[in-house]
Amino acid sequence: MTSSSVTGLWKKLSNKFSKPTQYAPPSATIIPRDEHCVSRKHINDAAIKVIRRLNEEGFDAYLVGGGVRDLLLGGQPKDFDIATNATPEQVRGAFRNSRIIGRRFRIVHVRFGSEIIEVTTFRGGHDAPSTSASNNVQRNKHSARTESGMLTRDNVYGSVNEDAARRDLTINALYYSSRDFCVYDYVGGMRDLEQKLIRIIGDPETRYREDPVRMLRVVRFAAKLNFDIEQHTEEPLKRLAPLLTDISAARMFDEVIKLLMSGQGLQTYALMQRYGLFSPLFPSTQKMLNQHEPAAETIIQQGLINTDARIAENKPVTPAFIYAVILWPVVKRIHKEILDSGVPEIPALHQAAERVLRKQQLTVAIPKRFSLPMRDIWELQSRLTRRSGKRAELLLDHRYFRAGFDFLLLREQAGEIEPGLGQWWLAFQEAHIDTRGAMLTQIPASDDKPRTSRRRRSPRKPR
Repeated sequence: MTSSSVTGLWKKLSNKFSKPTQYAPPSATIIPRDEHCVSRKHINDAAIKVIRRLNEEGFDAYLVGGGVRDLLLGGQPKDFDIATNATPEQVRGAFRNSRIIGRRFRIVHVRFGSEIIEVTTFRGGHDAPSTSASNNVQRNKHSARTESGMLTRDNVYGSVNEDAARRDLTINALYYSSRDFCVYDYVGGMRDLEQKLIRIIGDPETRYREDPVRMLRVVRFAAKLNFDIEQHTEEPLKRLAPLLTDISAARMFDEVIKLLMSGQGLQTYALMQRYGLFSPLFPSTQKMLNQHEPAAETIIQQGLINTDARIAENKPVTPAFIYAVILWPVVKRIHKEILDSGVPEIPALHQAAERVLRKQQLTVAIPKRFSLPMRDIWELQSRLTRRSGKRAELLLDHRYFRAGFDFLLLREQAGEIEPGLGQWWLAFQEAHIDTRGAMLTQIPASDDKPRTSRRRRSPRKPR
């Protein structure tokens, strides 16, 4: 839908909206087929099959969330999610190719080959739960929340209008029905699409306390869509940012990937810094940034610029690289401290990496399938400076050579090291084997010496 058509539609509907209520708006504004651009031909076949099957089983089912939002904005969604009044067990019974996942909020994954359609049951409001004095957690049969208000279990089911009120952002609470081809808007999502606003549904502080990750979603969608953040949605962000420390480190890993590897990493990072959302995730790196280390800020920004560019060009990216960039300033500082104590260069780097990664696991748990390549990328920074003999040829066969080489180029771009080494390695990769030999003979001897530090000897005891 073009900007002008959205504007025209909003003029027709503007008098029907007031400020979104916090829970369970009584009815939807229905946008008929001839007044929106969502079409079944733009919707994934698997998603249509899921909706049709649920309808045939007697259940309501809608395309919801980002799929509807992106189609209304004229884009092509990557994911198509379904909301229904069928329980997870009923959805599971309708699809043999499905499984129920999740504990905090149970959902069903319906698999079609390598493709997965996510199906959620309409969520409802929460009754006042009982309080367990032993752990300061409020509970009832289907929900639980901590003393601070964070939901740790959220399996209260309700109606479609309750479900809309329980979603996070107005622009993600639009529903499309393939029965009547209408879009249903319960909370003013069409208005905010037209006004390019990110607005949380309900009271922002309450919703952030229920799930602090919603603060990250606010900045992620603001960066992704280039929307402004609505005033009341924005106000508590910096004040409540420390609540992110209550989120499990494992969940945070996935959230960081969504934040920094979606193609708008630099803009997302800038918003995270503005609202204090980066510090709870990467406290050691933020400590260095607070000390106004220009090299640390520069290499992180350049790393995000490069990652955004690769994504725009449909080139592969790996979480290992961006995590290596974010933690490198801390690794480099600790490496220097260990070197100065007399430990040789490579063992000192191993120790530094171990200390940094162990501490980082407390806030963002990085799986070994990424932390091990990160260590190799960091170690290659020392090995790439030593090129004599067969070392250079052997390094070309290293499984993470390309990532280490890209990291070296990044350090040169950021001004952390003098330019030249990256260009040499680029030429060496492209050179004929005979030319490579000549290149190796021209390396200054001083450039190939690893840094060593004398161990401090204890004074000899007098005889």
